[in-house]
Amino acid sequence: MAMPELDEEVQVDVASAENLPWVCVVWDDPVNLMNYVAYVFQTVLGYDRKRATELMMQVHTEGKAAVSSGERDKVEGDVKKLQVAGLWATMQQAG
Repeated sequence: MAMPELDEEVQVDVASAENLPWVCVVWDDPVNLMNYVAYVFQTVLGYDRKRATELMMQVHTEGKAAVSSGERDKVEGDVKKLQVAGLWATMQQAG
């Protein structure tokens, strides 16, 4: 059986865990009112009313929503601010 000659080199770029962005996730809870959650998204994260309401509805209907992403330090700050405001927020690496 003849083998074909390959002249081209194939390079695969694999994303390493350290290159993946971090995501701040807000979870649905039985404590906070929907209007308050939207208000926190506006005041803490700087979203306009429409986007804050969309994210709040995603939290309410799906149980969670990714509300910010970026480098670890930035997302850690967002999580802490949201927790201080009383929301259930965590962070995880995207991927």
